[in-house]
Amino acid sequence: MQPMITNGASTSIWHTTASFPDFSALQHDAQADVCVIGGGIAGLTTAYLLSKQQKKVILIDAFMLGAGETGRTTAHFFPPDEWYAAIEDSFGADHAALIANSFSSAIDTVESIIATEQIDCAFRRVDGYLYAPSASLHQDIEKECDAARRAGVAVEKQEQIPDIPFVTGPCIKFSNQAQFHPLDYLKGLANAIVRNGGIIHCHTRALKIEDHDTYQTISTHQGKIDAQAVVVATNTPFNDKVVIHTKQAAYRTYVIGMRIPKGSVPPILIWDTGDPYYYIRLELPDAERDYDILIVGGRDHKVGQEPHPTDRYDEIEQWVRERFPMAQSVEYRWSGEVMEPADGPAFLGRNPLDNDNVYVITGDSGNGMTHCTLGGMIITDLILGRQNPWSSMYDPGRKIIHGFSEYVTEQANTLSQYSDWVKGGEVSSISDIPIGEGAIVQEGADKLAVYHDSDGKIHTVSAVCTHLGCIVHFNSAERSWDCPCHGSRFDIDGEVLHGPASAPLPTRK
Repeated sequence: MQPMITNGASTSIWHTTASFPDFSALQHDAQADVCVIGGGIAGLTTAYLLSKQQKKVILIDAFMLGAGETGRTTAHFFPPDEWYAAIEDSFGADHAALIANSFSSAIDTVESIIATEQIDCAFRRVDGYLYAPSASLHQDIEKECDAARRAGVAVEKQEQIPDIPFVTGPCIKFSNQAQFHPLDYLKGLANAIVRNGGIIHCHTRALKIEDHDTYQTISTHQGKIDAQAVVVATNTPFNDKVVIHTKQAAYRTYVIGMRIPKGSVPPILIWDTGDPYYYIRLELPDAERDYDILIVGGRDHKVGQEPHPTDRYDEIEQWVRERFPMAQSVEYRWSGEVMEPADGPAFLGRNPLDNDNVYVITGDSGNGMTHCTLGGMIITDLILGRQNPWSSMYDPGRKIIHGFSEYVTEQANTLSQYSDWVKGGEVSSISDIPIGEGAIVQEGADKLAVYHDSDGKIHTVSAVCTHLGCIVHFNSAERSWDCPCHGSRFDIDGEVLHGPASAPLPTRK
């Protein structure tokens, strides 16, 4: 077993409590029925379901399994975070009912896989509660409760979330939601894939996909893989330069894990309708310990557009201490990346610009565990030529009609980021950069991304994102260079941590 290698400097509770076999890199050219790119829940679920259908599957990941966003989730299953009332307003009641059915089926599928493969991942059915943080928003609770009922969801309106130490006011109880340990689940999926004859290669970055009509060639540094179908399950697709990335936006979300006395909060899920919003779950550590971990997240912002990201942790901690006076020390702080589709539903299915044998799973919208599971279910059916009741609803090729105003706003925000090209550097010289910090430095016509590490060494790379040319910004919480346009992220030496960029930032002297 190897220690976890992740795509950021922060460490989640899952990273510290799980270990993975470190699958070797691809050594030579290979062939498969399906090549899955991405070693998170989306890729491993897809590979597992296809391997159960006797498909020859090769899964590759640039890092280790679970090194990306699955290891940075809060790992709970809950209603769509745009909520049923908004879905009904945009798409109609029938569409909302389909969404509800798909979400329920995703949880059932995870539970079934866990039972079939005997995966020890602390899966637990729990009730979830949605509340409005101010009286002016109480009407939203009424509207959401009615819409959820029309969608066929088991809900109950209550006057207060039970057994918690602060007043919430009216809330909706969503019965039979779920939570688990995401990396222990991934480890179980990986073991099952190998038992089914699948092949897994880590430390193998997909560089490009070449179309040959009836098959695709995936190029890596170590060799090529020919496959009849390719599934790009990398949180956001690297193979699509523009189309998908104009229909979704990248956000950073923040999480802390705090000790609380054992049994002081029941094992429930909580979400609010505020802006900024917060979400809560409970993690129960080893039974011999005398505390639980209260996991609280929120305070999202556009990737690369927050100059002081570490302040988000402090803001969440303050919010928790005001509502949970028994909260003790902060044990964990981490952040993750969320892709938000302009119109709500995720993008799960055939990539719109490719032949029918290239598929994508993206647009998790904060429901990563659910949408990634659904993506594997839908794409398995598409590859096998089976009908799927949700494929058209989540079609990546759909036009953004509903949510068009949000789409326009996001595009305007993205275009405005290119103004960084006409701005000067953030510091006048490299010597002005404090230890442990990074800054953009202007050198003639070039913009450099410069990091000053704790040993005094200077790391200098181009500041121009290799996706579509935005200027990256330093993320002090993760010690990374983040693109404010489409969410690509790079380490201090320019290597890709998160797409859509597939090429590193060039090194500069």
